[in-house]
Order: sequence, then structure tokens, then C-alpha cells
Amino acid sequence: MKPNGILKPYFRDTWHIYLSSITLHAVASIVFAYFPKVLGDFTDRLQNGHLVTHDVVRYSLLLLVIGVGHALIGGYGQYLIMYVGRLFEHVTRRKLFSHFSGLSEHYYSRNGAGKMLSYFMNDVTGVRESISMGANQMTMATMLLFSCIGAMVLSDIPFYLIAASVGPLFLIPWIVTRFGPAIRERSLKVQEALGAMTESAEEQFGGIRVTKKFAVESIMIERFGSDIDRIRDNQLSLVRMSSLFQALVPFLGSISLIMALALGGYLTTTGRITLGNFVALTLYIRMLMTPLQQIGNVINTVQRSRASLQRLNELVAVQPDIVEAEDAVTVELDQAAVCIQGLTFSYPEASQPALQQIDLVIEPGMTLGIVGRTGSGKTTLVKLLLRTYESPEGSIQIGGTDIRTITLESLRSQIGYVPQDGFLFSTTIRENIAFAKRQAGQEEIEMAAKQAQIYDNIIAFPDRFETKLGERGVTLSGGQRQRTSLARGLIKQAPILILDDSVSAVDAVTETEILKTIQEERCGKTTIIIAHRISALKHADLIIVMDGGRIVQRGKHEELLAETGQYAVLHAIQEEGSQHAQSQ
Repeated sequence: MKPNGILKPYFRDTWHIYLSSITLHAVASIVFAYFPKVLGDFTDRLQNGHLVTHDVVRYSLLLLVIGVGHALIGGYGQYLIMYVGRLFEHVTRRKLFSHFSGLSEHYYSRNGAGKMLSYFMNDVTGVRESISMGANQMTMATMLLFSCIGAMVLSDIPFYLIAASVGPLFLIPWIVTRFGPAIRERSLKVQEALGAMTESAEEQFGGIRVTKKFAVESIMIERFGSDIDRIRDNQLSLVRMSSLFQALVPFLGSISLIMALALGGYLTTTGRITLGNFVALTLYIRMLMTPLQQIGNVINTVQRSRASLQRLNELVAVQPDIVEAEDAVTVELDQAAVCIQGLTFSYPEASQPALQQIDLVIEPGMTLGIVGRTGSGKTTLVKLLLRTYESPEGSIQIGGTDIRTITLESLRSQIGYVPQDGFLFSTTIRENIAFAKRQAGQEEIEMAAKQAQIYDNIIAFPDRFETKLGERGVTLSGGQRQRTSLARGLIKQAPILILDDSVSAVDAVTETEILKTIQEERCGKTTIIIAHRISALKHADLIIVMDGGRIVQRGKHEELLAETGQYAVLHAIQEEGSQHAQSQ
């Protein structure tokens, strides 16, 4: 989504509906403004003794027509403006999700899911209420206000009486300018507190099992309670300011009514105006109090929604770190070599480089093994291959083409990536495995499951591949989740497959079977395996050892064992641990 704000494209597409609604409201208000005039004429004829049965019927029918006409015309105008409000909500949420999908990983590392949900729920709803309910009330109120004042001016009521009666209403603009900024500021704090609470709730619910296992429910309740308290304090501050504002507007309306009763009553008793004009004047003032109350409510709503609109506009102004070049090209990765030269990379806001002077060539069809301590830069390297972060220009080339000039769809569609966490969606096992290949048939899905050594576990479930998984695949064990995620990566049959410590949760025997199958099935295709266990890398054509963001060793398994270095030390430790476990 381009950073041109939320409302501009919306109003550009729906202005004609708004214009139709405003027109209908104007007509309805003009019709309704005749009500006091008709009732005043009726009163005068009644007082003068000129009223006959025919007049009673005529005035009654006229008032009925005014009431029905106002209801039908105004009702349809209200429908139109509420319709475009819901349309805004629908379209904006779709656009926001599309915008979120295009943002880079760096954004998600700084913003939690709860904050993003707050944009979808609280902020979009707040703006929608302003441009639908608020606009509806403001249109009706404004049109009725001007219609009543216009009808009063065109009537036989003296102008000085009208001016004295409606004079206090001119203080409303001053009240708006005085209270508006304060309401908006408090509203922004409420929205930010709601976002923090949503984020906290999402985290607490996601980690409820850990909370229960450690028996720290009271700590979590206290932590979440502090978020609720912050919302309460901010909301009460907003309510105090809003309540004072909403009380002042109708108070001015009451002052106007008092002026009309006092001065109008005096003029009526002295014979300067008719009783009918006095009745019409009081009805007009009473009618004016309703739109004044509505205007106060709308201004209050608009001030609150401006805080939400500010947050949404700031969001859509965020641009992804990874942007395709205008002349980006597509590349076939089947026989493409990956060439990395002098790669040095630092994460945004990091004080130290995550990778330093990486030189590496991955030939087509090669199996590359990567091992190293936690934080040595293994995952960072493959993230740069996927362009979830941007590498320096010219530092990574695939098939002789700078990775920065390859279209994201072309690059990522030809790379299969299986992370360690094995995230699964709350749907069926079938849909999770076929996630990146929606057209896959049952045979392909079953083959991928067999290659990942998860097939036997799946068919043991009553619903087999139609088994629905809980949130994040909680129905499965850690090893089952990891193997299901692996099947999702294998079914893609991508030219390049990256396994990021994706068999760490399985036993040694299963790991061996998986790697043997991958070695057979991916013959001639490039495979990159990141692992902590040496056993997962023995068959690799090339193994690199990383430490502190650098490649400190490289070679085949036997060559590295012959050297004095981290690889040999790690292998010895793991062998000793394996022998110890077998002796138990």
C-alpha cells in the first residue's frame, strides 16, 4: 500500500455515495423543518377560532406527510452512509493485511502480533465509526440545524428574537478548539494502551502451557492486570474530558431555550408576536438541541478517531526493507550456482556485524552442511539467501545474477525453507503439508509425509490427513511438528532446499532415515543443511564451520576431523555423549 494515507483513496472511490447521502439528509431536514411552522399556523387558527374540522384533517395529514417523508428520505440517506462505512472497514482490513504481508522481517521483530491485531480491530473500527456513524449524525445534525435556522428566518418571528435565542450556540466553535486537542491526545494514549494489552494477551495465551507448568499464574495475572489498569486510567482520563465537553454543548442549548422562553414569552404576552410564532420558536429551539447534542457527540468521536487514523496512516507509511528493483528479472535456479563474495552484514540497530567477510560457492546439486555455535551467523546466512534481509550489493549472486535484482516471487518460489520451530497452521495436516503446493494430490502428500518419516504417525490418527491441528500445531508433539514442517518443504521439490536445524527434535535413528531419503530424492538438487549434530552433516559435499560471523573451517567430514579445530572438538563431544547414552 502506498503511503498516501487511508482516507484519500477511500473518499476518491465513494464520494458520490456521500454526496447522495448528504443530499437526502438535506431534503429530509428541510421537510422536517416545516413541522414547527405548520404546528404554529395550526395554533394561531385555533386561537383565532378559525379552525374547522376540514382544517384539522388537513393539518393532520400534512404533519403525517412531513413525518413519513422525513423518515423515508432520511432513513435511506442513513443507510447509504452506514453502507460506505462498513465498506471502508472491509476494504481497509484487506489492504492492511496485504500491507502487513509485504513488510520485512525486521518490522515483525520489533512489533508483536497483538499490536497488529489492535490496528485491525480497534483503529479500523474507530475510524469507521467516525466516517459512518459520525458522518451520518453530523450530516443530519448540520442539515437540521441550518434548516431550522433558515425556517426561523423566513418565518414571521422577529430577527432580534431569533438572534437572542440562538446566540449562545456561537460559543460551540470555541469549545471545540479548546477541548479537541486534549480529547485527541487522551484517545491516542487509550489506543496505544489497547494495543499493548492485545499484544500482552496474545503472548499470555500462547504461553499458557508454560505458565501452568511453572505454576506462576499469579505472576501472569498481575502482569496482565497492570496492562488493564493502564487502559482504565487512560480511559477514565478520556471519559472525564469527553463528559465535560458533551455536557457543555447541550448546556448552551438549554441557555438558548431559556432565552426563547423568557423573551418570546414576554413578546407574546405584550402582543408583539402571536402565540403560534411563540410555539413555533420553542419547537425550533427544542429541535436545535438535538443536532447540537449530536454535533457534540460527533466531534468527540472524530477527535478519538483522529488518534486511530494517525496510527493507521503511520502504519501504511511504513515501507518494506526489501523492495524489488524496477528491472528485476526471473532466474531459473535448477542449475544455478550460489556465489557469495566478501559478504559482511549487520542487522539494523546492531552494534556488531552478524556476518563478516563470507566467501563461499555452492555449486548446483551440492549438499552444503553448516555447523557452529549458537549466534555464529548460520541462520542469518540463509535469511540473506531468501532475501528476508537485504545483502550488500553484489555480495550474493545466483546463476551469475545479483540476488538484489531477482524478483522475490522467482527467488522464494524456487527455494524450500524448513525452519527449526516448524510453525504449523490451525488447519488439517493435509493443508499444512500442501501449503506451498496447493494443487498437490493425495499421492504427492503421502510421499512427502513418508520422506519426512511422519506418515506412520499420521495414519494412526482417526482422521489421518484430515486431522485438524490446534493452534500452532499443538495437537502434535515437537518431533511430529518438525517432521510435518519438513514434509511441507519437501513436497515443494524446489531446486534449492534449506533445512535450518529442522531435524533437531527427532531421535538419531529417525534423523538418519530422513537424511538418507533426502540424499536419494534430492540427487542433483542443491541442499543446505544447518545442524548442531555432526551426524546430520556427514554426507555433505562441503561443510563449513562458523564462529563469530565468520567461516573458520571448511571441507568434507573426514578432512575436518583431521584438523585441529571446532569441528573435531564438537564431534568428539557428541561421540562421547552418544556412547555414554548407549551404555545407560
